[in-house]
Amino acid sequence: MAEVTKEMVKELREKTGAGMNDCRKALVENNCELEKAVEWLREKGIAGAAKKSSRAAKEGLVYSYIHSG
Repeated sequence: MAEVTKEMVKELREKTGAGMNDCRKALVENNCELEKAVEWLREKGIAGAAKKSSRAAKEGLVYSYIHSG
């Protein structure tokens, strides 16, 4: 089994937008094969999460209450 390096994790993270720990785990699970790790993240639903986080909520209500006292 090959060793997971910081560069490999960084490359996978840039490619998928997934978190550092998720990328490291994907590489460990797939014997450091980048393409298999990308597919593994997609199957787990982790790779697309970063893309969805940039979406704006255009409808709805946000309510905040501050108790002063």
